[in-house]
Amino acid sequence: MISLSVASVAWAARDATHINLGSNGYAIDRYDPVAYFTEGRPVRGATDLTAAYKGAKYAFSSQANRARFIADPAKYTPQYGGYCAYGVVYGSKSNIDPEVWEIVDGRLYFLINPGTMSIWKRKKKTNISIGNKAWMTLIRQP
Repeated sequence: MISLSVASVAWAARDATHINLGSNGYAIDRYDPVAYFTEGRPVRGATDLTAAYKGAKYAFSSQANRARFIADPAKYTPQYGGYCAYGVVYGSKSNIDPEVWEIVDGRLYFLINPGTMSIWKRKKKTNISIGNKAWMTLIRQP
């Protein structure tokens, strides 16, 4: 696991409140965030191949994916803390289905279900623009 410096522990704890974590502390229900980019599909990560970033644990399906993540975690972490992109547009932190996802302009987005994905896609760029502003408001809330 990536180690956090003492100075960054407080920031990690604060950031973790805005990450969609399971009860086991894993983001994305233990799916490998890098696999969405490299394999173009959801792949479960292994509990012995993990890294921590901003207070969340991420699991990986290979050592190579873990190394890619450690080299550039911001590239692979999902947008909006891994919450439903369409929910964020409406100011909520909704759960997701890790099997319902899309990469847009090099960023990983999750949705709650296929129906929501089809609605979100109709005005994807507008929804991302609104979501980006709404997310800034959401993360300012305790």
